[in-house]
Amino acid sequence: MNIMYGIKNCDTIKKAKKWLEANHIEYEFHDYREQGINPIQLRSWVSEHGWQALLNKRSTTWRNLPDETKQNMDEVLALHVMQDQPTIIKRPVLETATQRLIGFKEADYQQTLLD
Repeated sequence: MNIMYGIKNCDTIKKAKKWLEANHIEYEFHDYREQGINPIQLRSWVSEHGWQALLNKRSTTWRNLPDETKQNMDEVLALHVMQDQPTIIKRPVLETATQRLIGFKEADYQQTLLD
């Protein structure tokens, strides 16, 4: 089963959901705000993709961090911040049977899920 992680009011999440539904691809939605994020799973994502790929520096959550936190960001701090404030994780993260996609790019979804 495909699992999409994010927050339900995110425009990118809405686009990704619409694409999945239009292509008749089943998925389960995991809302960070309501369900949080498993720390073991988060560490797995970071080890596979790197914390920089997962940290959304365009988010309101990032902008609201203290400057000192932003300036001293490293993997340990990023993991702590993402665990504490999962809305800072790039959206969506889509877990398929074979891989994880970070963000929504229609071409990547097409290649991974339909080709």
